Amino acid sequence: QVQLVESGGGLVEAGGSLRLSCAASGRTVSRYGMGWFRQAPGKERECVAAITWIGVTTYVADSVKGRFTISRDNAKTTLYLQMNNLKPEDTAVYYCAVKTTYSGNGRYSREYDYWGQGTQVTVSS
Repeated sequence: QVQLVESGGGLVEAGGSLRLSCAASGRTVSRYGMGWFRQAPGKERECVAAITWIGVTTYVADSVKGRFTISRDNAKTTLYLQMNNLKPEDTAVYYCAVKTTYSGNGRYSREYDYWGQGTQVTVSS
């Protein structure tokens, strides 16, 4: 079993920055790929970025390229999402997730086995 707890969300003005964290515990999470997803009201959940267990980024959504960076610290079993130059359209609940299989690039939610509860990010214009 894996437990995931996101933090770092909040209210920020457009152009600002936030850093999300996802603390993982349970199974040997450091051996698995992880990802950040988001879901805005009335929209489907979408992948923001994904990373392998050794820290290689395998996917970044076009809408956040050049603004968001995914990283991980396996010693701390923590996943991060650095979000810069935030826009109102980035407003959503952000979730971290763990995939225990090694196929796929982590883009699709069906690849993931464990999910956090989410953290709200609100960007004001």
